[in-house]
Amino acid sequence: MYTLKALVLAAGEGNRLGDLTAQKPKPLVRVAGVPLLCRVLKSLKLAGITEAYVVVGHMGRKIRKTIGEDFDGVEVHYIENPNWSKGNLYSLLAAKDVLGENFILCMADHIFDSRIVKALQAIKRTSTLILAVDRIASHPEDTKVLEENGKIVDIGKSIEKSNCVDTGFFLCSPRIFSYAEKAAEEGKGELADCVKLVALDGEAGIRDISDFSGLVPELRKEMKPYWIDVDTKEDVKRAKEMLVNHVSKSPSDMLARYVHRPIENKIVSYLSDYGITPNQVTILVNVVAYAVTFLFLIGHLLPASILTFVVGLMDGLDGKLARIKAMTSKLGSMEHPFDALYEFSWIVALSAHLSLSSGQLAPVLFGALIILLIAFYRQCYDRFRMSTGRSLDTYGKFDRIFRRVAGRRNLYNIHILLAVILGVPFYCLVSILFHAAITAMVYAYRACSHLRVLDKVHDKRP
Repeated sequence: MYTLKALVLAAGEGNRLGDLTAQKPKPLVRVAGVPLLCRVLKSLKLAGITEAYVVVGHMGRKIRKTIGEDFDGVEVHYIENPNWSKGNLYSLLAAKDVLGENFILCMADHIFDSRIVKALQAIKRTSTLILAVDRIASHPEDTKVLEENGKIVDIGKSIEKSNCVDTGFFLCSPRIFSYAEKAAEEGKGELADCVKLVALDGEAGIRDISDFSGLVPELRKEMKPYWIDVDTKEDVKRAKEMLVNHVSKSPSDMLARYVHRPIENKIVSYLSDYGITPNQVTILVNVVAYAVTFLFLIGHLLPASILTFVVGLMDGLDGKLARIKAMTSKLGSMEHPFDALYEFSWIVALSAHLSLSSGQLAPVLFGALIILLIAFYRQCYDRFRMSTGRSLDTYGKFDRIFRRVAGRRNLYNIHILLAVILGVPFYCLVSILFHAAITAMVYAYRACSHLRVLDKVHDKRP
């Protein structure tokens, strides 16, 4: 795959957004706390694009001031479109003397999955344009497309027959500018009018995003690339809901899936509109987590047990908030070892308290064995992911079922709470040890079995 430059059309007024665009241009309208154009540039960067030309018109100065010339590693150049009120065709024409090679064309008011742009970059064909289309039921405001045998036959919002929808993402060759000039000479003003002329010459192809749904390893789930065109206040609301659903990891255990996920989604949807950062949430989680450690150590077992569930719920917020606000980073991956540290501190503190209060060594021994087993099966899990790029939880049918009951903090917290309520706290260590042992055996066996099969496949290759 080769890296292209991007042309982003950001000149429009966005009057259908009402008071949201009274004091700011449409590309700076926030969805889940992030301006639309910022999301576009971040998504382009995720697709490997590091240079973008942004066509501005209405309130262009505010866009320049907000975005700057280097946005999060993307070099940004601005092109003025004095004719922005005539339609987005003129925003494309404004770049005709700038882009002399193939480029990605997209809109500043679209929120999208970077896999769409990656798929367009991978295309080697030399058509004048390739349009990414989606085979979904169209809405009245969608630009509809009729395609046959991979070629666009007709395009427009009011065409009678269609079989897919224009997503607003194009791979273009410089030849598109001659078609844009011709469309302007005919008195047209919309990009779709230009595409229609290209289609008449058989030079407009498609890339169907419906056919490359796939596993997203970091989210542990399969999903089709997402996108949405934000034109109205209702679209802003739908876009945030879409982001919350798509950036959520597939939960592993039952508690995370059926209890935590819906609550987390509501909290993250609310928090995303404010200036709260994922790092601030992470710090708060650790403060509460070590308060739990202290409570276990001094023997306040019931409040400590209840707070473990609060920590479990809060712990999913920072990563989800980072993804919805496009603030993910390599540093964020360090959250996991810190999570393991406070989880182990709970076992240590609980075991120490039970040992000191009973005068028995057994709680300490059980606690030590629990930590050893958890450390072992986490290593199996992590090594498998490093070797395959896949989560063991999602690799096979059995693995996807077993993950619902596999040993994890959320389920261990249930062991602790039940034992404390029943007045037999030591037995939570017994049951957790059994749970961790089963998980360790299953994970070790499944990881080794899968890797052995992969080794055999690799050895058979010529």
